[in-house]
Amino acid sequence: MATRAPVLVLTAVALLLLAACDGSKPLIEHKAKEPGPFPAADRPIANIVSPRWSNEETRDRLGEAGRVMDLADIRKGMTVADLGAGEGYYTIRLAARVGENGRVLAEDVVPAVHEALAERVARERLDNVSVRLGQSADPRLPDNSFDRIFMVHMYHEIEQPYEFLWRMRPSLRRDGLVVVVDADRPTEQHGTPPRLLRCEFAAVGYAQVGFQELRSAGGYLATFRAAGRRPDPAEIVACRMK
Repeated sequence: MATRAPVLVLTAVALLLLAACDGSKPLIEHKAKEPGPFPAADRPIANIVSPRWSNEETRDRLGEAGRVMDLADIRKGMTVADLGAGEGYYTIRLAARVGENGRVLAEDVVPAVHEALAERVARERLDNVSVRLGQSADPRLPDNSFDRIFMVHMYHEIEQPYEFLWRMRPSLRRDGLVVVVDADRPTEQHGTPPRLLRCEFAAVGYAQVGFQELRSAGGYLATFRAAGRRPDPAEIVACRMK
C-alpha cells in the first residue's frame, strides 16, 4: 500500500496537466498586444479651457444647432455620439431631434464636466441620452454603432488625435459620418485649419465628403466617412503644419 501513493499523486498531476492542455484554457495567459505606438501631432494642442465657448441663448439666436443638425442630416431614430459634449448644448438638441427611438451618447473627458452633464440629463429626464466619461486618446465607443459622431469645437484639444481617430473609426456604421465644427485658425488659438484637419483625418483612413463655411457656429462644418482600410499605427504619418 505504501508504494502506491506516489503513483496516485503522479496520476493526479498528469490528469491536471492534460486538463490544462485540452485547449480550453492556456497554462500561461498572454495579454493582447496594444496597438501602437501612434505618431504625435506635429502641431500645438490647445488646452481645455471651458466647457462652453458661447452661451446657449446666443447660439440659438444665431440658429447654430438647427443649421448644423440640418447639414449633418440628423433624423428621427438615429444613434449619435456627442464627443466633448461639455455642458450639453448639442446633446440636448440632438436628443430632441433623434426622438424617443433614437439614442445620443454624450461624452466628455473632464470628470467635473461629465458629472454636471449627467446631472442635467437626469434633471431634464432625457431617457434617450447616455453620459460617459471619455479618455484623452480613446473615445471607447462600441463598434458599428453610430450614424453620426459630433466633434464640436473640441478637435484641437485632443491630445493624441491620430490614436483617437484610429480607435474611433470602427464605431461608425456603414454610412456613418463624423461631423466636425471648428474655427479656421491655428490650433493653439482654439481652431483647426481645414487643410490640416483633412490631412489628419486622411492619415487614419477617412475621406472628407462635405465642407461648409458656418459663421453661426464660429467657423466651418466638415464631414468625413471611413474610406478603405484602417492603416496600421506604424503606417500613419503625422501631417506637418505649413
